[in-house]
Amino acid sequence: MQPRVAAKPVAEAKPVAEAKPVVLRLEPVDNPRLARLCGAMDANLRQIESALDVAIARRGARFMVRGEPAQAVRAAQALERFYQRAGTDLTLEDLQLGLAEIAHGLPPRGGEDGGPKLMTRRPELHGRTPHQARYIENILAHDITLGIGPAGTGKTYLAVACAVDALKRDKVKRIVLVRPAVEAGERLGFLPGDLAQKVDPYLRPLYDALYDLAGFDETAKLLERGTIELAPLAYMRGRTLNHAFIILDEAQNTTPEQMKMFLTRIGFGARAVVTGDVTQIDLARGSRSGLVEARRILAGVRGIAFSDFTAADVVRHPLVARIIDAYDRHSAEDQKKASP
Repeated sequence: MQPRVAAKPVAEAKPVAEAKPVVLRLEPVDNPRLARLCGAMDANLRQIESALDVAIARRGARFMVRGEPAQAVRAAQALERFYQRAGTDLTLEDLQLGLAEIAHGLPPRGGEDGGPKLMTRRPELHGRTPHQARYIENILAHDITLGIGPAGTGKTYLAVACAVDALKRDKVKRIVLVRPAVEAGERLGFLPGDLAQKVDPYLRPLYDALYDLAGFDETAKLLERGTIELAPLAYMRGRTLNHAFIILDEAQNTTPEQMKMFLTRIGFGARAVVTGDVTQIDLARGSRSGLVEARRILAGVRGIAFSDFTAADVVRHPLVARIIDAYDRHSAEDQKKASP
């Protein structure tokens, strides 16, 4: 007969203490300003909640923020900052760019840490993260700058802004915007029209940046006069570009031979910016990326600057940074499984 074993009393699990909420009262109380801060049906508050993973409750000018302590503090800072800006309507872009500043500890409107102010149609334009501010400084201080990082980090947009600024300050005589005509995993087949119409789909992101930074009418005039030129990379061979601001976008889709050809087009008084995302290479399988090769070969060459971006520099929708992080984690896990 087996001896009876007395059951040991099980200790009750102690409830985990809930983080103390951050309580904030916005003063002086201004009801129209509060309404603009919160947005229609509290839509702006929901944006802050989603971006910082917190919960916000409001009663009048009193706000209660619950969540991980550091995030709750950031959310309270966001509410204070946006309340100061709410003298006029807050757009979705205002919210998302402001949240990027807060995430990186930058003062409102970037302050002195936002880097040099650029002469464009967007007077408030500045680096929203330390890497963006450093990127602008590199472009202004070096003849060739390579910006490498994921989508949404402002590589192309800020490069175009620097080009518009240089043109307005008469530092260059023209802007040349270049992209390799590589299809992103699709076969588009025959494209009708003349050369400009055939390459237009590949250059559309550069048009969008120009329209935003220089205005539609001004951009159209500059394009008509040839002051701004948009060209596929294949048509750069044999040219020498003097007193020009040249931007090569989507450079991860160049071959090493094309990259060398492009970098040797630079003439006197010229400045070049090369941008790309080495995680989105659309070249044929087995082909080497000219951007990857350039990073290895040109490291340490005097007069060339490298600016690296990460998911933390994304200033698009907050989900973009999370998507990039998720893909990076998945890629790292796959590499770990594949390694012996």
